[in-house]
Amino acid sequence: MEYKVVITSDAEEDLDEFIRYLLFDKKSQQAASNLLNDFDVTKQNLSRVAGSLKLCDNPRLKELGYRRINFLSHRYFMLYRLEDNIAIVDNIFHELQDYENKMM
Repeated sequence: MEYKVVITSDAEEDLDEFIRYLLFDKKSQQAASNLLNDFDVTKQNLSRVAGSLKLCDNPRLKELGYRRINFLSHRYFMLYRLEDNIAIVDNIFHELQDYENKMM
């Protein structure tokens, strides 16, 4: 089954924040470009596998129907939920972030 992937404005802001950090704090256009490419590949993969990934382990996130897909080459991931054949990406996090408390 093919899923339509919708990136919410919150998730877009998350990605923009990471890109700005790489561009302006780390001064690495290459790192920012690599992250954007990885985001695109992960988004394409999500359209194919969204329904097959398990619900989050955190009880509250599980109750809300959240699932997680990791970026292929970076330490980032998307939190998303399903509505019929639509995967809605609500946030993008770095794996070192305390995402569970941010989502509560």
